[in-house]
Amino acid sequence: MFLYIHKRLIKSFTDKKGEQQMARVLISMPEEFLSKIDQVADGENRSRSELIREALRTYIHKNKVRDNALATKNADILESLLD
Repeated sequence: MFLYIHKRLIKSFTDKKGEQQMARVLISMPEEFLSKIDQVADGENRSRSELIREALRTYIHKNKVRDNALATKNADILESLLD
């Protein structure tokens, strides 16, 4: 899959959480993939942008959890070696 990202700061606006600076990000993806995203967003009665933001938040959270688990495992290994 080809992915191109371009970031450009746009005017501030108020979202559900209050005043926040938002950036517009342009990405390229196959039409078929975009259609699937739109189907899910429509089925959940939300925007494409919100669905993609949530997917990225989830991805980032999972990476943090995985990194923490790896750090804990490495600390346990180091601790057992030092005992």
